[in-house]
Amino acid sequence: MQHIDWEKILMPEAPLLEIVVRGTLTYLSLFTLLRVILRRESSNLGITDMLVIVLIADASQNAMAGTYNSVADGVILVAVIIGWSYILNWLSFNLPFFERLISPRKLLLVDKGKMVKRNMRKELITDEELMTEVRKAGFSTLEQIKVAFMESDGSISVVEKNK
Repeated sequence: MQHIDWEKILMPEAPLLEIVVRGTLTYLSLFTLLRVILRRESSNLGITDMLVIVLIADASQNAMAGTYNSVADGVILVAVIIGWSYILNWLSFNLPFFERLISPRKLLLVDKGKMVKRNMRKELITDEELMTEVRKAGFSTLEQIKVAFMESDGSISVVEKNK
């Protein structure tokens, strides 16, 4: 019969401050990278997007957790990550400065029925990807559209021309 070392499983092995600092630095670094680089990937999670998340989690695991083994270390780290998520959402909701910093502004992709190529290049959106979103919105041509925007969540919204 094996003996379970409950103290090793339940008691934190690493200093609490170390876990908080590691979790904070890793969370905020990844948040910044994802906010700046993967804007359009955030609206719909496909298989490739899920793979990116899993790989980021795997790559950042050692940075966040070091060599932690206890359940308490893991729970504390998860609490730090959830805490930062809540704090950033709260700041974004309550303070306009943080809302602009945390959530990207909408980006004009179609103006008066014409593609805004500069903005499309900025977000790496091809003509076909844009037209797919236009068709999903119920339009067959760009001439039917007044404006289309990439929203802060990465989705594309389309406004019809007035008839």
